[in-house]
Amino acid sequence: MEWDVIEVKLAGEFEISVRFEDGVEGVVKFLPTAFRGVFSHLRDESQFQQVKVIDGVVTWPGELDLAPDAMHSEIKKNGQWLLA
Repeated sequence: MEWDVIEVKLAGEFEISVRFEDGVEGVVKFLPTAFRGVFSHLRDESQFQQVKVIDGVVTWPGELDLAPDAMHSEIKKNGQWLLA
């Protein structure tokens, strides 16, 4: 699908850069308020750095992932997705 992620890289402190199958590229920034609930353990930078792509989805250990369709939509509109 067009929103399948084909590449993810660390782009800064609590930021990742992503590239989608259709060529759309951008940044996902985790604001401090994003580290709650299921995302709370990603506050540990060593955990955050374990990001990878599995089957077109940005994932971390523990079956944690980001919705690729929502991420694609925001990045296509704004060049970035701010998670708060």
